[in-house]
Amino acid sequence: MKQKLVSISTDVLGGTPVFSGTRVPVQTFIEYIEGGHSIDDFLEGFPTVKRERLVAFLEEAKKRMTSRAA
Repeated sequence: MKQKLVSISTDVLGGTPVFSGTRVPVQTFIEYIEGGHSIDDFLEGFPTVKRERLVAFLEEAKKRMTSRAA
């Protein structure tokens, strides 16, 4: 069974989508990338998010955005 990449709970940041097992909002990562920062910059600033989780998140986003159903 795959571990969830993102979790949403009213008990964690009022229901803001976060990387599972952390309190790091997905939106923060998106804003880092939009701002021209690297993935390494993000990981350095948020060490509770592991590279493997971030890569899996990006792979899932790619899969969803490139599928015919998207």
